[in-house]
Amino acid sequence: MDTITSRQNKIVREAASLLSSAEERRQRGQFLCEGARLCEDAARSGVEILRCFFTAQAQQKYARYLEPVLAAAGESYLVADHVAPLLSSTKHPQGVFCQCRWPQGLLVGGPVGEASCAVLEDLQDPGNLGTILRTAEALGVAQVYLLGECCDPLSPKALRASMGAAFRLGLWVEPSREKLCSQLEAQGFLLLASVPDSAALPVTQVDFSQGKYAVFIGNEGNGLREETIARCRRVTIPMAGRAESLNAAAAATILLWEMGRAAGKGDCHG
Repeated sequence: MDTITSRQNKIVREAASLLSSAEERRQRGQFLCEGARLCEDAARSGVEILRCFFTAQAQQKYARYLEPVLAAAGESYLVADHVAPLLSSTKHPQGVFCQCRWPQGLLVGGPVGEASCAVLEDLQDPGNLGTILRTAEALGVAQVYLLGECCDPLSPKALRASMGAAFRLGLWVEPSREKLCSQLEAQGFLLLASVPDSAALPVTQVDFSQGKYAVFIGNEGNGLREETIARCRRVTIPMAGRAESLNAAAAATILLWEMGRAAGKGDCHG
């Protein structure tokens, strides 16, 4: 096992460049995972780990988490304490990092499943995106589509918020609204657009136990595009008080809970 002591080391610099650039991650088909538990989660979820980096202190403190990571990693490097911050996006890094291959699901397009799913359109906040992915996994919704110009689900902030859910969900990217809606409709899905409109059907009145549903959730500031809404049946979350809308992650939690509760947990898995 090699030890890296220089901040100019080419291998470390290559890995560090994945932190700040979504374009770099897409072009290379790689991402950087940080933290003992998240790296262990990646290893146990079958993510291909190209390289593992860790400090001497982390090797002692997080030995239990590191064991499956080191077993799965193609290469492993001990890094000096002054080198580790180059690989971190947090103020207090644990000293465990993995350079990983993109999961196969994060390619353009993907299979349309046989169970209800979520479609996220133009989400821009990685914290919101990660939270929604974590919620979807927890509620048994195993298929999520990223429609249009969504932020990168493998950015450091999105990964932390998803708590590893991005490794295990059926997660597909589709730029074309027309293509995705047509695919879903052809497979018998009923398309529901979540809108902040009291005239829309309350989501509590949707019978999710009948048929397959694709629930569309829109951008944090602008909601769903009008063209998308036109392809769907409009549903809304009934609200009291003066609030006009909910945070995207909060709205998704309610919508996915209603879908999972009515259909039954077993029916939500794709």
